Amino acid sequence: MEKDPGTEPKRAFLCECIKAGFVAGETVSLDFIWPGPAPKGGQFFLLKPKRTGVFLGRPISFACWTPSASGGLLRFLVVRRGQGSRELTDLRPGEEAEVTGPLGNYWFQTETMGEITKNPAFKGAVALVGGGIGIAPLLPFARELKEKSIPFDFYAGFRSNSFGLESITAGNSAAAGINAAGSSTAARSLVITSEDGSEGMKGRIPDFFTPSGYSAVFTCGPEPMIKTVGDACIAAEVPCYISVERHMACGVGACLGCTVKTTDGNRRCCADGPIFRAEELCFENQ
Repeated sequence: MEKDPGTEPKRAFLCECIKAGFVAGETVSLDFIWPGPAPKGGQFFLLKPKRTGVFLGRPISFACWTPSASGGLLRFLVVRRGQGSRELTDLRPGEEAEVTGPLGNYWFQTETMGEITKNPAFKGAVALVGGGIGIAPLLPFARELKEKSIPFDFYAGFRSNSFGLESITAGNSAAAGINAAGSSTAARSLVITSEDGSEGMKGRIPDFFTPSGYSAVFTCGPEPMIKTVGDACIAAEVPCYISVERHMACGVGACLGCTVKTTDGNRRCCADGPIFRAEELCFENQ
């Protein structure tokens, strides 16, 4: 995790949606042409359709960034919930949306991983643990790990069928049918679970995950899941970095509307995060 508050470039552009479609249930994948600065794994954007009935954009973690000479491609996974997200999931190719970012001053950072791999206690790999839409910020970070030749295992839990894993390849049987042509990111293993048993192992990710054997864990998903994963990592004395989700208005820390309770008092998810160490966080049910 790297801290660089306030120094990262942030831009707002009216971007064209070039691809849109449901990938599972109420989850939609959206691709935009993005001419702005390259984001880092764990950062997010504010998205607001040009035709909209809402005043503020919705904070969405990017799931893929592909640079190009004419403007890179940004991919988002959006769950259809309130009015703002419904408007996003209704977007069609050719329509435009205001895209602001990249936002977030703490992100998953592979330079930090360089320090971990040099540690005599390094155990050979890290774990990425995502639940549902929480897999999104882990996907671009997986590519960063691949570029740094840092081995990792990917754990993905869903209520029903999986989605968004087309770029993750692995040799284990749990990944059968997921491999996709083109630019893929190779994990040592890909573990998929579903609550209804429709795909992978039946149950929830914490039932099949243990931090033992990993040098670090990176996680994002529903709060009960990330709390369970974080507690297990603290008990095992394994560093754990958690991407926290909160309702946000401004995205830059001015409105104080995305408070996160920590051992150092209230902090802003957007400006002081969205990545926090597990031992910093004070969950509501603690």
